[in-house]
Order: sequence, then structure tokens, then C-alpha cells
Amino acid sequence: MFQPKIPTMPQPSGLVTPPAVVQPTTITPGTPTPAPAAAPEPSRPVVQLTPGTAVALVGAGTAVVLVLGTVLVSLLLAVAVTSASVAVCAVVLRSLIASNAKRR
Repeated sequence: MFQPKIPTMPQPSGLVTPPAVVQPTTITPGTPTPAPAAAPEPSRPVVQLTPGTAVALVGAGTAVVLVLGTVLVSLLLAVAVTSASVAVCAVVLRSLIASNAKRR
């Protein structure tokens, strides 16, 4: 049951063509081309800030700060609303328990 079943190779059916014979070609060496002189690379890549890219970077940074601020304020507001509703429920339950104890 746990032994692998190895598929057998099926026998070819129909006409089988022999492989094509590749004829060897002769290689004639040519004159080697000289390697181009490599320009010296700067040690660090140079980033050039144009006024347009600076404005784009400032705009993108401002957008990120505004989005993150909105998300964080929304989370803080959700926690505050939840805690206020839990506090109201606690006061109501305390009042119900106290009024129930006075009746007995």
C-alpha cells in the first residue's frame, strides 16, 4: 500500500523518425576586439535633489504623517468610546444590584 508505483515507459506507436544528424561546422578565429576602457565609478552614488523631487518628498512625507496620525487618533478614539461604554454598563449594573438588594 505504501510502496510507490513507478509508471512504465509506454512503447512507441506509429512511425518513429530517426534523429536528425547535425553536421559539424568549422570555426575561423577572428581578430579579437580590444576591451573598452572602463570609466572610474564613483565611490558612492550621487543623488541630486531638484526642486520638483524635494517638493514630492515633502508632500509624500506629509501624506504619510497625516494618514498615520488619522489611524492612530481613530484607534485612540475607539478605545475611549469602548472604555466609556464599559464604565456606563458598570454603573448601570451597580445601580441594578444595589436596588435589588434594597428590595429584599
